[in-house]
Amino acid sequence: MHFNVLVIGSGIAGLSLANRFDDSVSVGIFTKKEEAESNTNYAQGGLAAVMNLDKDSYEKHIRDTLTAGDGLCDEKIVRMVVEEGPGVVQDLLDWGVKFAKQSENNKEFDLGREGGHSERRVLHAGDITGREIERALVDTSREKSNIKIFENHIGIDLITARKLKIEKEKENRVLGAYFLNKNTGEVMTVSADIVVLATGGAGKVFLYTSNPDISTGDGIAMAHRAGAKIANMEFYQFHPTILYHPEAKSFLISEALRGEGGTLRLKDGTPFMDSVHPLKSLAPRDIVARTIDFELKRTGDECVYLDMTHKSREFLEKRFPDIFKTTLSFGIDMSKKWIPVVPAAHYLCGGILTDENGLTSVGGLYAIGEVACTGLHGANRLASNSLLEGCVFAKKSYEAAQRFLKESRKISESKVLIKSNFDAAENEKPALPEWKDFGLTGGDEMIVVSHNWDELRRTMWNYVGIVRSDKRLERAKRRIDNLLYEIKEYYWNFKITTDLLELRNIAEVANLIITSAILRKESRGTHYNIDYPEKDDKNFKHPTVL
Repeated sequence: MHFNVLVIGSGIAGLSLANRFDDSVSVGIFTKKEEAESNTNYAQGGLAAVMNLDKDSYEKHIRDTLTAGDGLCDEKIVRMVVEEGPGVVQDLLDWGVKFAKQSENNKEFDLGREGGHSERRVLHAGDITGREIERALVDTSREKSNIKIFENHIGIDLITARKLKIEKEKENRVLGAYFLNKNTGEVMTVSADIVVLATGGAGKVFLYTSNPDISTGDGIAMAHRAGAKIANMEFYQFHPTILYHPEAKSFLISEALRGEGGTLRLKDGTPFMDSVHPLKSLAPRDIVARTIDFELKRTGDECVYLDMTHKSREFLEKRFPDIFKTTLSFGIDMSKKWIPVVPAAHYLCGGILTDENGLTSVGGLYAIGEVACTGLHGANRLASNSLLEGCVFAKKSYEAAQRFLKESRKISESKVLIKSNFDAAENEKPALPEWKDFGLTGGDEMIVVSHNWDELRRTMWNYVGIVRSDKRLERAKRRIDNLLYEIKEYYWNFKITTDLLELRNIAEVANLIITSAILRKESRGTHYNIDYPEKDDKNFKHPTVL
């Protein structure tokens, strides 16, 4: 099977890219669950963009982003993304996204504020912004005849010219990918002119995360095995406020609550952030998460609390309907009770290294969204910049892909009905080797997979979490090296499954995180090492590239 553009992942980045192509370009979207299942779908806060030039400015948004990034942002990229903001917001509106307005009769957006932002600039749809964006993008993609969607297909590996030892190819160029059909167990070989990784983050590498179960770092691991450069993997952002309740599975309590005046308190009521940062409870996430971690270890308490009782029930139900409903289901009326919260792994600031168009170091391979390291976030992401980044780099990758497809004459000058394109694609035998399973049987020791999965995530949480040290990182490296050996041996001796593929990927991502953390002998942004508690601009004011 062949497509002009192969998109792996179906979040805001992948879908907004795919939806830009017209009927002359065949697009295949492969997603390992349902199309709407992605990190985007779980984004509560919103999308940051300068929409009110009377009260806000590009320069303020740029400054806030650079401040959060702690010296490692690429200022040229930051400026580009911020200035493209209003344009991509309009694209989302054209695709049917409904952002909240100040009132039914008011055309002005109801802009929220989150940690690190100097002004209100966060567009939202209550506290289900990601779900609303995903809904509109999915509806649009399903109406387009040039897009074909393959749900429940997980990527195994990218196919490159280097792997196939094609000597006429002057560069290591991507040619396609292998996918496992989770329903049938069959492997599909897909060739493409361009491959776009939009697979999201890797929160499941840690024991506690706000991410859905699909976030296993698949795109980063696939790209690394294909020879792509990876950068800034040590910078993993921990969200400070995940609901702490035995029956709640990593439910996120949006930073937007603190944007509406929420106060973080200890069990005795002490507002512990007041003496830590000028912005108090609205300080950047890395500072808040680290402070909570310190207080929990100091006091021995299991959680801290977010106090929203200064707001009425009517306001909270209207502004945060999903959070209010969910916390209430656990017996917490947040207009009367404090919300128990703890930190959890939330967002990967590093990833596959790209240029300003989303192009990686592998020819024809693009990376957009959380899977990519574009230079926007630096050492710490500013809240709600992630959805903005996904949209902007989807647009830039689209423009670059269009230029490539035209130059390589992959698209006929005359428009061909996309149905015939798909007919040709279905019948075409791609000049790529089919997947070989070497006649292997199913694993008879699945306990090995589940045990390694649990050990890896606990190791990462205990030794490579919010606060690190050289000894902790060295211990983690020894354990992960052993796990990688075991997983590799298991991978080549048994038939592949989704669990095995995901374990293989999170192990590879874990190794990248640990290696990057060991190399950075300083503390900056989301990376804090107690052996090097200060920043070292002289030696480390640059990305960590692997």
